[in-house]
Amino acid sequence: MLRWITIVVLAVAVVGVGIWGYQEHQEKNAILLQAENTYQRSFHDLTYYVDLLNDKIGNVLAMNSPRSLSPELAEIWRLTSEAHSEVGQLPLSLLPFNKTEEFLSNIGDFSYRTAVRELDKDPLTEEEVELLENLYQQSGEIKRELRNVQHLALENNLRWMDVQLALANNEQQADNTIIDGFKTVEKNVESYSESTFATSLNGVTKHQEEKIQLEGENINEDDVRKLATKLFDLDGVDLKVTPTGEGSDIKMYSASYNKDGEHGYFDITEKGGYLLSLIISREMKEPTIGLYDGSEKAKKFLANLGFEDVEMYNSVQYGNVGVYSFASVQDNIRIYPDAIQIKVALDDGEIVGASTKEYLINHQDRDIKEPKITMDEAKKEVNPRVEIQESSLAIIDNDLGEEVLCYEFIGVLGEDTYRIYINAMDGFEERVEKLEQAEINFQTT
Repeated sequence: MLRWITIVVLAVAVVGVGIWGYQEHQEKNAILLQAENTYQRSFHDLTYYVDLLNDKIGNVLAMNSPRSLSPELAEIWRLTSEAHSEVGQLPLSLLPFNKTEEFLSNIGDFSYRTAVRELDKDPLTEEEVELLENLYQQSGEIKRELRNVQHLALENNLRWMDVQLALANNEQQADNTIIDGFKTVEKNVESYSESTFATSLNGVTKHQEEKIQLEGENINEDDVRKLATKLFDLDGVDLKVTPTGEGSDIKMYSASYNKDGEHGYFDITEKGGYLLSLIISREMKEPTIGLYDGSEKAKKFLANLGFEDVEMYNSVQYGNVGVYSFASVQDNIRIYPDAIQIKVALDDGEIVGASTKEYLINHQDRDIKEPKITMDEAKKEVNPRVEIQESSLAIIDNDLGEEVLCYEFIGVLGEDTYRIYINAMDGFEERVEKLEQAEINFQTT
């Protein structure tokens, strides 16, 4: 009798395991199918947007009316943004595709900056028309290659999940039509003359990352350990330090540690030993210090790092963390491109986050020209319903990536506070920013 009971129990267990395994298999297949469908949709949408992009550039070349040109150029800008978004949905992180993405960005930047200017007073130059002709030819080549990949993928029932596996496993010998097609697109774009963009899109690229210059001597891994111990009190803590690989815009060391439930990760530049970024993850307790006290901790931390020409321009509390924004100052003018962000835990004042990259990349002594309009003239360009409370001069990056001198006004409209930037040379309203409020704490009763 016991033998039969055992057999029945085992049989039920085997059936149960089989059902569980089948359900797991079905769920796995459903996830894979969903991923495959997402990849397929993104690829076909990308092909569609590049097709439209090529047509729109052709339309611009055939147009003669400035009134028609601006909307068409704005549409090109929108399409490049859509194409960029679809590229980001594809499993191409392991496949070099940066030249194509840069090409799309350059088209978007050119079309945007051209669309927003007054084309009836400042029409397209011969150089810009020549650039558009080159863009039309190049986008046509990308369009044809993507259409070819699309045709072969549909004809041979190719799957994007196979692309992901091939890239992840670095299968150099794999016969993968999709990978080969995207490599061809990248090769064609790379062969395109970058000098055309360099001359025609002056000011689009804020800086050339390969020209980043940092002061100081090179440091090694031992120097990183000493600096980390000094900054973060890591005596006796196992610190893992690794240098960045080739191709990084800034050579640096990445370090991480675990200490009493706290995980820290930070980057330090090889040249000069500057802290580039910092992230500390741990459980946050109830705040014991306020936002002001946190700002004093942030200022002291930056002073210890050697950032003495900066001032805080914004602070906001998110839960138990204070977030502080700093910018450099020259001749009493705030330089917003030289930005630094610091996060402070408000339970004990520990620095739990930092980002200094924008400052290190952009900081320099600038030749700041005198404004061509007065503060009062600039105020007239501000919405009269805004109650201005503060005003000063500042340098910002405009929508074209160019540094511009502006009058900065902080004002109130209703219950909201805004920063408004008026170009100090021509009175153009460059930007309006709504200042962030403290995070709302939703509680359930």
